[in-house]
Amino acid sequence: MSKGKLGYFNPKKPMENRITDCGPQRYEQFLPPVIRKNYGKWVSHRILEPGLLMHVSETGDKVYTVRCGGARTMSVEHIREICDIADKHCGGYVRWTTRNNVEFITDSEEKAKALKKDLDARKFPAGSHKFPIGGTGFGITGIVHTQGWIHCHCPATDASGVVKSTADVLFEHFTDMKLPAKLRIALACCLNMCGAVHCSDIAILGYHRKPPIVDDKMIGGACEIPLVIAACPLYAIKPVTTPEGKKSVSVNYDKCMFCGNCYTMCAAMPLADSEGDCINILVGGKISNRITKPKFSKIVVAALPNNPPRWPEVTDTVKKIVDVYASDAKKYERIGDWTERIGWEKFFEKTGLPFTWHVIDDYRLAYDTLRTSTQFKFTEQAWAVSKTVGGI
Repeated sequence: MSKGKLGYFNPKKPMENRITDCGPQRYEQFLPPVIRKNYGKWVSHRILEPGLLMHVSETGDKVYTVRCGGARTMSVEHIREICDIADKHCGGYVRWTTRNNVEFITDSEEKAKALKKDLDARKFPAGSHKFPIGGTGFGITGIVHTQGWIHCHCPATDASGVVKSTADVLFEHFTDMKLPAKLRIALACCLNMCGAVHCSDIAILGYHRKPPIVDDKMIGGACEIPLVIAACPLYAIKPVTTPEGKKSVSVNYDKCMFCGNCYTMCAAMPLADSEGDCINILVGGKISNRITKPKFSKIVVAALPNNPPRWPEVTDTVKKIVDVYASDAKKYERIGDWTERIGWEKFFEKTGLPFTWHVIDDYRLAYDTLRTSTQFKFTEQAWAVSKTVGGI
């Protein structure tokens, strides 16, 4: 054994007396004492009211959690205020959920009630709540989203702006639990979908409609052409030599799906376009096995205009879908379960959304999903579309 600054090193116990900043710290030290004490012993949980949860341990201990709305992009001042609230009411403990909500954990109902009163009193100068309480049960929780114009280099739309605008028109469903089932909304700024919108009840998807522009003067000096070619998932890019003898690439526009991977590798192939970029709406996805198996979201509205700062066409469409779903679905039915029960023909009829050729199929192979059976009831809109695209 060799002796160092911390004492003897024992090869049979290499972690003994070891101090290092490599790797994550043990998660247990971040748990509130009551949760650490009852770890693995929880037997039940209830939602006492919107935004207030109670977990009960087999030991009889109870934990009360107050959930409030957060934001994916927060200022330092806002985070400091959250920490001050945690110090005041929760012994310094606070956590974030996977949908960007903030949860304050207490060990008594009295503390939770005092915390809720404090959170309700904190408002922005314009009067809106800094920490709106809710996001539990049969309501809408935080809308997850991607980077948007703030941090990403290839989005077709903004993230925070669209999400804020959508959350404003659906705010009542965040603070209460009056929907038929829980509702999950997500936004992705482009087809790369780092916002996981392929499996959300309602998905907002930014979409490029124009292929990348190749800057022949810059690409040879600024980019590694083999990387650009390899980045394309559909092999739509190939190397070429310009008439001036410079190395460049060409794009097969018929194969291009406007994902922006090439621009990720090469800034000389810009994709964003103020006129071509738009927003699509998808519905019906979920990852739950309850009632029905998990399913992908399906496109229901294509190419809504990209109109900052409030995106009225997008928010009006989403609110219309939510309102119809809330009034027509049965208890416990997610949007996908509801649409499958009433049929997609009725979905478009009830929501008043136009049926276009963009929505006749989803991500899976058309051979398996196109509805060609005698049970397909043609509406007047569907019949017009079938003639337009040469039959369904």
